[in-house]
Amino acid sequence: MRGATRAEVCVVACAEAWRGDGEILASAIGLVPTIGARLARAVFEPDLLLSDGEAYLVEGTWAIGAPPPVIEGWLPFRTVFDVLWAGRRHVMMGPSQIDRYGNCNISAIGDFDRPKVQLLGVRGAPGNTVYHPTSYWVPRHSPRSFVPTVDMVSGVGYDRAREAGVTRHHEIRRVVTNLAVLDFATPDNRMRLASVHPGVTVPEVLAATGFELVVPDDVPVTREPTAEELRLIREVIDPRDLRSAEVR
Repeated sequence: MRGATRAEVCVVACAEAWRGDGEILASAIGLVPTIGARLARAVFEPDLLLSDGEAYLVEGTWAIGAPPPVIEGWLPFRTVFDVLWAGRRHVMMGPSQIDRYGNCNISAIGDFDRPKVQLLGVRGAPGNTVYHPTSYWVPRHSPRSFVPTVDMVSGVGYDRAREAGVTRHHEIRRVVTNLAVLDFATPDNRMRLASVHPGVTVPEVLAATGFELVVPDDVPVTREPTAEELRLIREVIDPRDLRSAEVR
């Protein structure tokens, strides 16, 4: 079997975000995180709850774009809020901007009173970041996404969570990009370079980041998929190789 592509390394890095979560709702927003969540349940987190993206919980491992094999439960939108407020959920979202403390923006680019670009709005980002673990997926790591200060705070980072006194359930687990994995495992919860993907250098990541990262003395390389993980990704979950269009 040929070696792992960058997209497949990113899938595994996203899957690792849910390692150890147990019986919680894994909400993956975006293609690569969705493949990652399905892979995580298939390989090392069998108790994860996965939905069909609409109103049902689903058993088994199924292909992107295909109907789910077995419906195991009903999860209408109103019930998701009950799960969210109970902290029994871990979402992976896609920020348009993120800063060194994990504040994210999915609302608008530019001045709030007259933005250059209107985006999604805050959606569920405030509640997600206050009530349960949140991770992020950024398919194109660049200074446009990793900014000193986000134009609007949609999801709450560590500094603002402390200011607002909402730290009890607040956790930004990890940020996965096409270049690296980042986390906030530092004394002041500033963003740290946790690993670089195979073939990527530390200077490349630093040049693509619009603020100063915390860089350990020894930065490991992100782990590659096992043979079984590659089989599941290529033959079961994403046989049409849609992942390669998102991560080139």
